[in-house]
Amino acid sequence: MHNLSIVILAAGKGSRMKSPIAKVLHNICGRPMLYYSIKAAKEISDDIIVVVAHQKEKVISRINELFQEITFVVQDAETFPGTGGAMMGIKPKYDSVLVLNGDMPLVTPESLQGFVGRDADITMSVLDLEDPSGYGRVVISDLGVERIIEEKDASNEEKLIKHVNAGVYSFKRSVLEKHLPHLSNNNAQAEYYLTDIIWMAKSGGLHIEPLFVKEEQFKGVNSKSDLAASEVIMQNRIKEYWMQEGVVMQLPETIYIDEAVEFKGECIVENGVRITGKCLIENSHIKAHSIVEESVIINSDAGPLSHIRPQTHMENTHIGNFVEVKKSTLKGVKAGHLSYIGDAEINEGTNMGAGVITCNYDGKKKHKTIIGKNVFIGSDTQIVAPCTIDDDVMIAAGTTVTAKYVESGVLVLSRTPVKYIKNFFYNFFNLEKK
Repeated sequence: MHNLSIVILAAGKGSRMKSPIAKVLHNICGRPMLYYSIKAAKEISDDIIVVVAHQKEKVISRINELFQEITFVVQDAETFPGTGGAMMGIKPKYDSVLVLNGDMPLVTPESLQGFVGRDADITMSVLDLEDPSGYGRVVISDLGVERIIEEKDASNEEKLIKHVNAGVYSFKRSVLEKHLPHLSNNNAQAEYYLTDIIWMAKSGGLHIEPLFVKEEQFKGVNSKSDLAASEVIMQNRIKEYWMQEGVVMQLPETIYIDEAVEFKGECIVENGVRITGKCLIENSHIKAHSIVEESVIINSDAGPLSHIRPQTHMENTHIGNFVEVKKSTLKGVKAGHLSYIGDAEINEGTNMGAGVITCNYDGKKKHKTIIGKNVFIGSDTQIVAPCTIDDDVMIAAGTTVTAKYVESGVLVLSRTPVKYIKNFFYNFFNLEKK
């Protein structure tokens, strides 16, 4: 931790996203993009201030679900629009103030360390781009940064400058306190630009130091295309981290893993797998083209082509192809193929045959199925919940179990006697028997 206050600007509408969702709440790998800026900031500072305006209630609510001890400041965006307006009324704890953007999800704690401990009055991030269009241009001399020109206000000659503003700044608090009250909105957008403090400070003889940064880490998200590109980079980071931690990934470029997923022990993830939400995968094998959502899987295997839906807890269990499990606890269970298990508790030694389903919904509400140990359930069985099946029970193939309780040791059998009608085929089609 450093004696550094960090202000994250998250007040904008993000109109280029063409979405009713606030820009900073668009998800990347299962988290709102604002989450990543805050996460990086909290690695180096204990004074995090988030400036909100557009859909402020939703932004505050979502971030409070993910973090504690975040200070929120509501920008008066009608009276004081723009990045300069966002900083008005901010009361940082420390003398050094780092200003980030909430739409920079790829920023890392390591990349922010470059702003720490510098003597300059202002340190600003700078990118060198072959195509600088869309960015404010930065004029740099031997004495440091001279000024920043917003692209909307730049001349054709100024637009040829390759140095661009990456949008992250470190200020001495005294610089902000002195110059923020003097900002003007006399520009093409009628906004208060934080960047105007650069020329104010320069005119006052202050030192403004450029800090050249990597484009990937300071990449902003302004469109759905940017969102997708950032998610690809974040996916690569997530998967590289877990492979370094010992997870085996087959064709990792085909695998999708949310930021909240955790692996423990020796795990294998095959191609085409998607794991989302807050999952724990421990000493388990997730086979090709399976989906796991908000679940715990320990000492188990799932797939190929299985679907483990939210609130599932599996231990020492085998789930095979085309098996769907939802909101169930399975301990020592085998369900090899073509089954649906929902709202159930099933204990060790139980075998679910092909086509077994728990009928958990009666059209109005969900009901629970509880199955004990060493229960053998034959293929194409339907268990109508609510139902409790004791230990050591056998259920014959094709049975529909409607009892609310099945006692230990019994065989459950429900079949209509088979009828054989001779020559029916030939009579039906008016054919002669061969």
